[in-house]
Amino acid sequence: MLRLALLLKRSYPRLAGFATIPLIRTLVWLARALGPQRSTALGAALLRVVGPLMPAHRTALANLRAAFPEKTEAERKRIALEAWDNLGRTGAEYAHLDSLFDYDPAATAPTRTEVAGIEHFFALRDDGEPGLIFSAHLANWELPAICAARFGLDATAVFRPPNNPAAARLVQEVRRRSMGGLAASTPGAVFAMRDVVANGGHLGQLIDQHFTRGVVVQFLGRPCLANPLLAKLARHYECPVHGVRVVRLPEGRFRLELTPPLDLPRASDGTIDVAGAMQAMTSVVEGWVRENPGQWLWMHRRWRPDMLPKPRPTSTAPQPMVEGSQANVISQTVSQTF
Repeated sequence: MLRLALLLKRSYPRLAGFATIPLIRTLVWLARALGPQRSTALGAALLRVVGPLMPAHRTALANLRAAFPEKTEAERKRIALEAWDNLGRTGAEYAHLDSLFDYDPAATAPTRTEVAGIEHFFALRDDGEPGLIFSAHLANWELPAICAARFGLDATAVFRPPNNPAAARLVQEVRRRSMGGLAASTPGAVFAMRDVVANGGHLGQLIDQHFTRGVVVQFLGRPCLANPLLAKLARHYECPVHGVRVVRLPEGRFRLELTPPLDLPRASDGTIDVAGAMQAMTSVVEGWVRENPGQWLWMHRRWRPDMLPKPRPTSTAPQPMVEGSQANVISQTVSQTF
């Protein structure tokens, strides 16, 4: 009986998550019935009211105070509300991902989506070489993967599955209808991502989230940890690295902007410096966020000072290997092969 109780306790969050599937499907159906304009307006209005009541709002305001000490508290609260507005719109837009991107280079009439730097996109697609693309949680961050699939770019998007299993399943269903390759950022997925690039494909990743085993970069004036995967792949395969962002425009429109390939810093041996490369990418993202702060995901705990690496002890004496550390060493060795 005790074992059964423990099993139910551990399974309850997952069971509760799957119990929400009918609710989420109903919301998706409602958003589709309302259409893009009305559903996104409703999502924005809802989160502008509900968002400030959630604990994540305190995280957003704390992040804004640290990032913009020169702004007034009223200005920071306005940006936080804009961020909730954007998140509400993005959530509602999942019901319309298959029709949201309508860019056509040959179109004569205005379209919902415009693209800047399309020549870099075509160069990536047609050069026969692998390539890497970084992005951030700005506006509707799903659109670059849709653009790649629509124009025949062999690209795999790295994504972090939602914690709620019901939401994860439904989001996956929507993504697969409108995107190309997808790779969940699970511990063992790094090998699959490496194979994408090794086979001449393109890998896209959002780099503006905390990564516990990452490299230290400066972002909006504070140190944080960034996932070094793209920098390691760029060093190993000597492939170009581009940045892409989405800007939300008035009247439900979007602009995608693809940068030229970045000139990444190199180490003394001529190879790409991993930490320096991640800093270069992060600095591009910082510029994007400063330009449109209300379109970034401030609710995320991007800065976690307690998880930054501690200074190494000066002693050179060998340290005993504790239980479980051998597996960690093997894992780190494999990851350092890039």
